[in-house]
Amino acid sequence: MNAKLKQGLVQVYTGKGKGKTTAALGLGLRAAGHGFKVEMIQYLKGSSYTGELFSTERLPNFNIKQFGKSCSYAAGIKEGLMDCQGCGDCFVSQTEDKEMHQQFVDWAYKYTTKVLQEEARDIVILDEINNALRYDLLTVDQVLDLINLKAEETELILTGRGIPEKILDKADLVTEMKAIKHPYQEQGIKSRRGIEY
Repeated sequence: MNAKLKQGLVQVYTGKGKGKTTAALGLGLRAAGHGFKVEMIQYLKGSSYTGELFSTERLPNFNIKQFGKSCSYAAGIKEGLMDCQGCGDCFVSQTEDKEMHQQFVDWAYKYTTKVLQEEARDIVILDEINNALRYDLLTVDQVLDLINLKAEETELILTGRGIPEKILDKADLVTEMKAIKHPYQEQGIKSRRGIEY
């Protein structure tokens, strides 16, 4: 299939509820099924064991690139020897080395710019890009530049909690995930293989 979008829009999945990355992955899977080329760029997520990394390896037109700190337990989790420990090491925190995270964001931003300029992907997902904003590793103007860089036929999806108003104003579709109930808070149930990762 040689599919091409007639009109690409800007979508945002935000809010404190679960499902932002999951929604973006679902859209990417649907698009890949129609022959569209999908690129997911994960900001400040790195070498963690998540099912989507291995699912998309089987899809020639769905690529995921991670730019972030790796998970110490990834090999054991992948082999089914252990579950996610919930340590949070694979996510950025305020107490960590900002220079290391800045380098990851700089690489992700450079790669995103290249992907958008090539105009070879139909769907581009910037997963958790707002983490880079929240930790002052990226500016709102830089994200707006990426939005302005996208081609007319490219669908651009941004995910993350608390996306700034200026970015929401540029989006064509904004969905807010609202947390009403979560098994971790209600029952202490940690992330589950195949469901949360």
